[in-house]
Amino acid sequence: MLTVPDERPVVAALREALPPGALRTGEEIPARNAQDWSGLPPVRPLALLLPTSTEEVSAALRICHAHEQPVVPQGGLTGLSGGAHPVEACVALSLERMSGVEEVDAAAATLTALAGTPLERVHEAAEAAGFSCGIDLGARGSCSIGGNIATNAGGNTVLRYGMARQNVRGLEVVLPDGTVVRSLNKLIKNNAGFDWTQLFIGSEGTLGVVTRVVLGLHPRVADRAAAMCAVPDFGTALRVLRRLEAMLPGRLLAFEAMWDDFWHYATVLAGVPAPMPLTAPLALLIEVSRAAGEEDVLENALGTLFEEGLLADAVISKSEAERRAFWAVRESPAEYPRILPGLLPFDVSVPLADMEAAVAELRAVLAARWPGATAVFYGHVADSNLHLVVGPAPDGRSPKGVLEDELYAVVARYGGSVSAEHGIGLLKRAYLPLSRQPEELALMATIKRALDPRNILNPGKVL
Repeated sequence: MLTVPDERPVVAALREALPPGALRTGEEIPARNAQDWSGLPPVRPLALLLPTSTEEVSAALRICHAHEQPVVPQGGLTGLSGGAHPVEACVALSLERMSGVEEVDAAAATLTALAGTPLERVHEAAEAAGFSCGIDLGARGSCSIGGNIATNAGGNTVLRYGMARQNVRGLEVVLPDGTVVRSLNKLIKNNAGFDWTQLFIGSEGTLGVVTRVVLGLHPRVADRAAAMCAVPDFGTALRVLRRLEAMLPGRLLAFEAMWDDFWHYATVLAGVPAPMPLTAPLALLIEVSRAAGEEDVLENALGTLFEEGLLADAVISKSEAERRAFWAVRESPAEYPRILPGLLPFDVSVPLADMEAAVAELRAVLAARWPGATAVFYGHVADSNLHLVVGPAPDGRSPKGVLEDELYAVVARYGGSVSAEHGIGLLKRAYLPLSRQPEELALMATIKRALDPRNILNPGKVL
């Protein structure tokens, strides 16, 4: 056995139990594993574990549990709330080597994959078998399917397919003491006792480590059409949404809103080509599914909306390249950290009936507390999800630690959620009581104590 002078007993035990190359310490740990996308200062873990199987994850957690060693599970490290960010003296457990689609069952319309599989590979496997995966987000090339499940990821197609939770049929999970629980269920109907898998979806790695996922797949979308539209206000946008749902039942894949400040930042400051001049305060990106030969289905629907006076302008994609160009505008925030250092992203939900009033109030708070700073509003608003990115003040000061209290208070007054799809992690832990009742928080704590009595899994996250 290779030993290192003054190595902690838990690290020595892990080194002995795991195969060569599965444990790294010190300078061997890549910089990427010291942080996620939350913007928190990097923290080098005590050790980095790189298992290649569920059995190795089980062995590692059994040892860490015996030594009461904190463990932080890591997937693609694309989270924005600090859920996968290392804590002091922790062991980081990366699932990156547990990657691969193991099966696509065409009869059951399911896909089974290891937790470290990038979401993009899941999509490719589903498409190759004639299906579609219902989970999709801008970080699809970097995020992992296990991380998507652990955070109950949302994204671009929640309107059609629901959050990650609605797409999961079965899971394999390793508990904090190393116990493996497995329900790789493919059945749509299965009422045999408690559905324990639901506990781990959205738990952000605080209750167990997801190692395998069974997803329910959907019929493959034969073709997609997208439109970029301009409307005068959010009330009109909501009317457009409901009219399209009535005219194209089951066809609406995405309904994204971008306020004029976002449009200006994306197309002028970030330099993404504008599909059209924005002639109204709000832009909508609409995407629908269509069968072969239905090239005019979206055009006809939008024509009706023009006749009803709901649209100020619109342009429809005529090719896949144009459709992707529309999405490039909407997905431009991926570049914001590079061109806008020190930004503060907000991911909240607000009831649709109150969205316009809430945005106005949020703008008023920003004008009073952070005058002259960049602020852009956008989101997957059909599912109540509003994103807000606030940049540094003109003098370069960062908004972090200045605006959270007041902006989250506005969301709470409207009965919204402080986290729509990014999770709680470290950054939103203090604000969770704004969205959850004391009894709910107490129940969460009871579940955490029952499954992780030594508090070794992702300590300090969520609760």
